[in-house]
Amino acid sequence: MSEGPEWFAPKRFGIGSGLPIAWQGWAVIAVYFALIALAVILFGNHSREGASIVLPATAVLILICARTTRGGWRWRNGEED
Repeated sequence: MSEGPEWFAPKRFGIGSGLPIAWQGWAVIAVYFALIALAVILFGNHSREGASIVLPATAVLILICARTTRGGWRWRNGEED
């Protein structure tokens, strides 16, 4: 098991995170969507400028999810942990 915080549940099938299981996970998701909305409001259809916000925000979200998923990221085939 992981020694760090557990903010997200693991996916039952495949690899990755499921829904948040702690308020910190929900806060991370809320901040991510706020940044995406900010990019849309500021830049609209100008994809290069919007990407300067969206791509780093997505990379940080993936990193946080990977480090705070209960049991870590690994392949799961539907069996209980």
